[in-house]
Amino acid sequence: MDTNIPLRVQRIHDIALGVKLFDLVHVDGVALTPFEAGAHIEVRLPNHLSRSYSLLNAPGEQHQYQIAVHNSPDSAGGSHYMHESLQEGDVLLASLPRNNFRLNESSGYSCLVAGGIGITPLLAMMHRLNALGQHWELHYCARTAAHAAFVDEVRILAATSGNAAYFYFDQEPGGQALDLAALGRSVSTNVHLYCCGPRGMLDAFEQATAHCRDRAHVEYFTAKSEAALDGGFTLELARSGMTLQVPAGCSILDIVFDAGVSVPSSCREGICGSCETRILAGKADHRDALLSDAERSANKSMMICCSGAKSDRLVLDL
Repeated sequence: MDTNIPLRVQRIHDIALGVKLFDLVHVDGVALTPFEAGAHIEVRLPNHLSRSYSLLNAPGEQHQYQIAVHNSPDSAGGSHYMHESLQEGDVLLASLPRNNFRLNESSGYSCLVAGGIGITPLLAMMHRLNALGQHWELHYCARTAAHAAFVDEVRILAATSGNAAYFYFDQEPGGQALDLAALGRSVSTNVHLYCCGPRGMLDAFEQATAHCRDRAHVEYFTAKSEAALDGGFTLELARSGMTLQVPAGCSILDIVFDAGVSVPSSCREGICGSCETRILAGKADHRDALLSDAERSANKSMMICCSGAKSDRLVLDL
């Protein structure tokens, strides 16, 4: 189970329209746990919400964690709180860094695709790739330049390393959208591709890279599929010795919590990986945005916040 880290908000910056940057340090001034490019932390907010935010600063830095938050009009409360209530000096609890969007450091060339606030994990990747002396290109999409965060930093990272950054501001006069299909066709066989952004971009990216799925990596901010809530199966918790019924309208996580069994959880949408649980018997109905097709077929684990069962009986290592 994740250990909570007390973090103080050292500084808040306005960095783009509707986007704030938060510098977070340990309340005791000690070094923070190291993190890898693509990692995120889960921030526990005082309004009883937990939200996952990508770490965007250079991996290897231990004096601070940096996250950026877009004040989404569709927010369920997380981004509104971060923008409207959080103040410099406030203390938050956060998880240890977790990484579901790992950078392949041996590929030699990386193609990065960002949409809006999806630039955050890719910024950490650019820092890391520069430190490794590897080649990369970035394709950064936003409505306008004013909506795009870290443009100057991206340009510096590209210029100082001899790499390339391309910008697409499709709501500006003469602006054009990125042709993801053409990009997918153009990459060579040694290139790994990474995409983080809104749902429409991720869907288009996955379609454009279907021919090289093993080299194409995505990170979702929101649920990829509707949760499996059909119910109608028996749930056995092997370590707890419980046999439970899962009715329609309830998630496995709901039933486990109601039975008094503690399981780490955060997003409840299958995008953070906190509730991943080992499967001992039965067949899962996978609805998460994290497991690969091969991992789903292997049926070794599942995200119990959103996934259900395709079998009448499901046995979990809980």
